[in-house]
Amino acid sequence: METPSPYHPPVKRSLSIAGHATSISLEPLFWDMLKAAAAREGLAVAALVARIDAERIKAPTPPGLASAIRVWLVVNGPPAQSVAG
Repeated sequence: METPSPYHPPVKRSLSIAGHATSISLEPLFWDMLKAAAAREGLAVAALVARIDAERIKAPTPPGLASAIRVWLVVNGPPAQSVAG
C-alpha cells in the first residue's frame, strides 16, 4: 500500500467542544498527529481539542482553533528526529 502524500488539502471534521458543535479543518497529517497525541494523553480527540482551546483563549491575541492545534502539536509532540548530515 502506498503512503499518502503529506501535501493534502485540509479535511473538515465536526467535534463538540464545551457542549458546542464546531468544525475544524486540518490536513490529514495533523488529524493523525492529533489522534496519536490524544491516545498518549489518554483522552478522546474532542477532550484534547477542548483543552487546547482553553489554553489558546488565554493568549493575549488568541489564534484560530486550527492554528492553535497545529502549534500545540508541534510544541507538545514527540521530539523531532535529527538527520545526520
